[in-house]
Amino acid sequence: MNNKGITIAGSFIADVVKTTDCYPKRGMMAYITDVKKAVGGCVPNTAISLKKIDSSIPVSAIGKIGTDEHGRFIKTELERHGVDCNNVKISESLTTSFCDVMSQPSGERTFFHAKGANAEFSPADLNISNLNCDIFHIGYIFLLDQFEKSDAQHGSVLARTLKEIQEKGIKTSIDVVSDSSGKYKEIIIPVLRFCSYAIMNEVECCMLTDLAPYDENGRLNTDNIKKTMVFMAEKGVKEKIIIHCKNAGFCLDVKSGEFTIVPSLEIPPEEIKGSVGAGDAFCAGSLYGLYNNYSDEETLKLASAIAASNLFAENSTDSILSKEDVWAFEEKYGRKIL
Repeated sequence: MNNKGITIAGSFIADVVKTTDCYPKRGMMAYITDVKKAVGGCVPNTAISLKKIDSSIPVSAIGKIGTDEHGRFIKTELERHGVDCNNVKISESLTTSFCDVMSQPSGERTFFHAKGANAEFSPADLNISNLNCDIFHIGYIFLLDQFEKSDAQHGSVLARTLKEIQEKGIKTSIDVVSDSSGKYKEIIIPVLRFCSYAIMNEVECCMLTDLAPYDENGRLNTDNIKKTMVFMAEKGVKEKIIIHCKNAGFCLDVKSGEFTIVPSLEIPPEEIKGSVGAGDAFCAGSLYGLYNNYSDEETLKLASAIAASNLFAENSTDSILSKEDVWAFEEKYGRKIL
């Protein structure tokens, strides 16, 4: 690859975390004791994390926001970190997507999500002919209504879109969010044949085969995860399949068949402040390794260390470490024993 950089497309979300003294019964009242706003969604989380890993890498954002305070906040945060926002589109009819997170002192959280402008974002907003990047990554699938629509030839609008992007010589990458609509396989499987890379967690991965990622005792079932990754390769992923979970990261090199496992860092529970955006942090580390032609083991080591650094802040991006600092962090905590 050369140095055209990485484009991150997809969901823009403003996370508004409201700490309440309790979760009220219907019709009753709870008191809000604290309010914090942070960026959320695939694009802000992944793009900002990439720039924090290495500020010199060109990163651009594509998606849709509204003409509101949430949209201005997200765009300002992206630009503050050096992310190119020239292709962020503005919806005239829908608000910026947001998520009201009701957080109780016990740590339990309840989420109220508005799809907003993400539901309007479509291939027409991408301007594929003008894309100028080495890797095009899109997520979260299932929050992007226009890309889920069926396409007679390719299965879905997203599949057709990724095919057109690949035809420009650009590597394509996806991640997803868990979906319970029953359309998961229907949407994801047709897309895989137009992916250079697929990055997701163990639950999202195994939903494609209905194989359990954990056994009846809650232990990680590595064999089922590997079988599902092989299935994804058979369905057309061209280069790398990367799966992450709390305890490890996995990579399948499609061309060689090499399967790599790297345990996660061992972070003491009492030091963890939050895990919001940890998956996006892992994704950013993976994309950085792929972009720089790291070995599969090096990519997983970087991605898992970046994800672990995410745990030291309540939001998605504040504690992400640079590539210079992350190795001392890894050495300090060490890795789990699988």
